[in-house]
Amino acid sequence: MGRDTLSEAADALERAADAAVDEAAERLRRQADQLASLAEADRGPDHGRLARHQEAIREIKSEVDDEVDALIDEAYARINEYRSTLEGV
Repeated sequence: MGRDTLSEAADALERAADAAVDEAAERLRRQADQLASLAEADRGPDHGRLARHQEAIREIKSEVDDEVDALIDEAYARINEYRSTLEGV
């Protein structure tokens, strides 16, 4: 599984950004870019870093329609999948 799940989360957020409008689209795209970078980094992110990303996308979720909401849920689930492989918390 590894960091492929983070790439999948980034892809889901990118699709969400494409379907969203205005500021929500920009914020989703930033989150997608950051997750994609984390997926390719030499060292994977820790629980705290991922929790901050999850909180950010949870905040955006309140501003979007059902289609975008479902894509955000998909990304959130992929981040949880990755977090389940980390030690701690």
